Amino acid sequence: MTEERLENIEAKISFQEDQIDELNKTVYMQQQKIERLEAVCEALAGQMRSLAEAGNDGKSAANERPPHY
Repeated sequence: MTEERLENIEAKISFQEDQIDELNKTVYMQQQKIERLEAVCEALAGQMRSLAEAGNDGKSAANERPPHY
């Protein structure tokens, strides 16, 4: 193998390692964001369940007629 060819291979490997590191960082950040969004969705679902349970007593404001009717 010539010295130039060996340097080209080393440069390609170095570039690939940098790309892999960058992709790993991106995947890690996306996973963190997904976990935060899942937590928000779970909190919203809990609030919806609470509102639905509170509305089951027959006095839900959403089902009442407005006073001008």
